[in-house]
Order: sequence, then C-alpha cells, then structure tokens
Amino acid sequence: MRAVVSEIVFDCADPAGLVRFWAALLGGEPVDRSPGWSYVEPPGFVRVAFQRVPEGKTAKNRLHLDLAGGDVAAAAETAVRLGATRVGGVVTDAQGDFQVLRDPEGNEFCFVSG
Repeated sequence: MRAVVSEIVFDCADPAGLVRFWAALLGGEPVDRSPGWSYVEPPGFVRVAFQRVPEGKTAKNRLHLDLAGGDVAAAAETAVRLGATRVGGVVTDAQGDFQVLRDPEGNEFCFVSG
C-alpha cells in the first residue's frame, strides 16, 4: 500500500486567524469547518489545516514548508506584509537562495529559489 498526503495540519491557538494568513499567502479560500478547525486548499498544493490545541508552541518546528516563490526577497516581503516575521536574512547556498520566516503563531516556513 502506498500512502498519499491528504493535508498538512498545524497545531495552533487561533485556527480561524491563521488560516486567513495562509490563504492570503498561498491562494485559495479559508474555510472554518468548526470552531477549532480551519483549512485552505491552495491551487496546486495539498490542503493546509489548522487545529486548535490547548498548549502553546514551546520548541522549533519538527516540520516546515518550503515554498517556491520566484524572487525570494519579494515573496518574503509579501509574507511580512501579511503578518510573518523574518528569521535572519536571505541566505545563499549551493542550492540557491532561501529566507526563513515565521507565521503569526511562530510556525517556521521558507521561501526558496530554484
């Protein structure tokens, strides 16, 4: 049997608020399925869901999204205008450029080139 990723779920404090950030960043309409569960289905991407949990974030993410955004600096600027926070500056390595950011609840993600 082969499994298929149906959605990526982020634990968070405010699913309805966080889904609006991600819907604006990725495209798609935010859906509030219940008071503690929201999601967005961006075009060409797996569903991204947000589930309310009682405990707050206490450590670095064990998983993060790498998003291809063309111009990394411009994509990061758009994310910052939507409520993200930069973690350092744009980094260039053998694979290209990337920028680490945090969403409004502190979940890390990256914009990558190439």
